[in-house]
Amino acid sequence: MMTYEKRFNRSASRLVVAAVALAIALIQNATAQSQQEKGRRVNPNRQNSAQAEAQPGESASGAQDKLTLIETQEGPAWFSNPIFKTKIIRFDVSENAKRFVFDETPVHDDGAPAYGNEFVTEGYIYPFGTLNGTNGVNPDGSPEFPDRVIGIWTCRGWHVGEGAKTVSGPWVVTHQLFDLGGKPGQVTLATDGVELVDIDAPVKRAVIGGTGPYAEARGEATQTMIGFNQLNGVNLRLEIRVAIKK
Repeated sequence: MMTYEKRFNRSASRLVVAAVALAIALIQNATAQSQQEKGRRVNPNRQNSAQAEAQPGESASGAQDKLTLIETQEGPAWFSNPIFKTKIIRFDVSENAKRFVFDETPVHDDGAPAYGNEFVTEGYIYPFGTLNGTNGVNPDGSPEFPDRVIGIWTCRGWHVGEGAKTVSGPWVVTHQLFDLGGKPGQVTLATDGVELVDIDAPVKRAVIGGTGPYAEARGEATQTMIGFNQLNGVNLRLEIRVAIKK
């Protein structure tokens, strides 16, 4: 028979094992939490991500109405491609700088992003010619022309050159997503390339695909920064030439 002392020792051993397992689980959870909180410096003035909540879907005709505001068909040429048709898409983008979040390192002495610093940001897509270079976003980060917003622009990338202190030439290399549908991901275009800090200096970017009518799109985008809005976000003008299957 098992003595009282042996029973006590076995019970004590089980309690020790359970305590150790609990301690390991708590440490792992704390480590995961610290990793999630590390690596981003959040603008304390930015709004909550309320707009990230589920959005109602938009009908195909509603999305198409938006596209008619920005699409034009390229004129006929001496040769008509039997497989692809070419469209020219033009629109403006105004960045909501309250959604700009960058890494905690590397930074300059004053805390501004330096070379290699990664970031993500968002903005509003307007019909071509809406922006004058300094408008587009209200002080609270809301769109200045809400009735004219036709999509959401999301941009992620890395600072190059002298980071935020670059005075001329490329200052970021980025992936940009232009979401033009009422439901996220319904109608999108994506581009990759460098962005210039110089105002009114066009730069070429590669069109790498999309969704919906742009699912197999390829082409070239010309991006021009036309100024900074009142939140110090960039205002951009884009002309995108895309080849789409007929």
